[in-house]
Amino acid sequence: MGPILSEDFSVNFLKAHNARHVWHPMGDPKISESDPPLIVARGEGVYVYDADGKRYLDCVAGLWNVNVGHGRPEIKQAIVAQLDRIAYYSTFQGTTNPPSIMLSHLLTEMMKPEAMTKVFFSSGGSDANETAFKIARQYWKLEGKADRTKIISLKYGYHGVHFGGMSATGTPPHRLAYEPLVPGFLHIDSPYLYRNPWTGDASELGRICAAELERTIQFQGPDTVAAFIAEPVQGAGGVIVPPDNYWPLVRQVCDRYGVLLIADEVVTGFGRTGHLFGSRGWDVKPDIMCLAKGINSGYVPLGATAVNERVESAWKRDHPLAAIMHGYTYSGHPLACAAALACQKIVLDEDLPGNAARTGAYFRKRLDDLATRHELIGDVRGKGLMLGLEIVKNRKTKEAFAPNDPIGKRITQAALEAGGIIRWAAGKIILSPPLVFTPAHVDEAFEILDQALQSARRT
Repeated sequence: MGPILSEDFSVNFLKAHNARHVWHPMGDPKISESDPPLIVARGEGVYVYDADGKRYLDCVAGLWNVNVGHGRPEIKQAIVAQLDRIAYYSTFQGTTNPPSIMLSHLLTEMMKPEAMTKVFFSSGGSDANETAFKIARQYWKLEGKADRTKIISLKYGYHGVHFGGMSATGTPPHRLAYEPLVPGFLHIDSPYLYRNPWTGDASELGRICAAELERTIQFQGPDTVAAFIAEPVQGAGGVIVPPDNYWPLVRQVCDRYGVLLIADEVVTGFGRTGHLFGSRGWDVKPDIMCLAKGINSGYVPLGATAVNERVESAWKRDHPLAAIMHGYTYSGHPLACAAALACQKIVLDEDLPGNAARTGAYFRKRLDDLATRHELIGDVRGKGLMLGLEIVKNRKTKEAFAPNDPIGKRITQAALEAGGIIRWAAGKIILSPPLVFTPAHVDEAFEILDQALQSARRT
């Protein structure tokens, strides 16, 4: 049977079995089998190494999440120390564990400007958003307004793979194979400056899109709408940065009609946009915040949903539906919480939000320079170390490539050959490197992208 119980799998064995027994996320299994994925075997800082030992600059931080870099000894030591105490115990039925208590305290301290008072732990971003939807609907039942069940979200938004999160997601490829979805989820236009039918003026677009939210609430009936959810900066939908007036206007609309505002901070939380939390970049205080990814840089799966005092207050009265009948086996996992405590110490001690702002501004400048060299780049956008390049057939007309055009594969493959990992998503190159990136790493990324775009243009 081969080395079925051996930990010493050879490189040849790994290559022979790559994608043979695994269905990989977000892709056609036939493609994975015919074109097996890169085997990432080791990581150090902002670099990862494949099974043959080739080094790559990690321009996506794993999947938006390895914010403090790979192989941090502080986090490894925290996990090992917790393993020496206890690896797992649940937070169900009258038990808990020290790391989850400590992390809940730390998170509420970090989110004091947003007035968050309670945290519910889960296993990742999809879980965190699903928790938020259930809390929002339960909140209104406890408030005696059981008809407030509808969730409004944005086109191009991404909120996870569970049925609730998928129903809120505004990118059709994530939804079509699984419809019909959950009723009561509505989508409105995103403040997408590069592609919108109204205006090229950012402030005007912010007003238009906030007004659409208000009209939708009015049309649906305010007493039927539970919450509005959005990412402070839309991630998987293409790094869509809203106009500066958008989030403040959204907060005003939600307040006017009593609608809960949910910030999906799964990607933007813990420094990626240059602020500790994405919504803080616009001085907006959500009612619910969904966290994952950067919470512990992916060292052990973890998600969290935080609520403010307004939401928490509904549970302070007696009600037959007050029990939170929701949770995950790994909610508050000791190893995950221990890793998060060590991770956040790094984030705060090394001022990674500040580094993301400074290095991100330099990266944006270099990408603007790159756009002058490549007609394929239609738009450059981003905030902090959350950056995107929109790739187009024709810069003047903004004509996009067809979804099945091989341009994306050519660019990402050429980047790999040049020594870098980038992400392609529906016509956009997404760049979300570790928050420990330096200007020297940016210059290295520039050279990789320059080579990749030149290669793709020649092919």
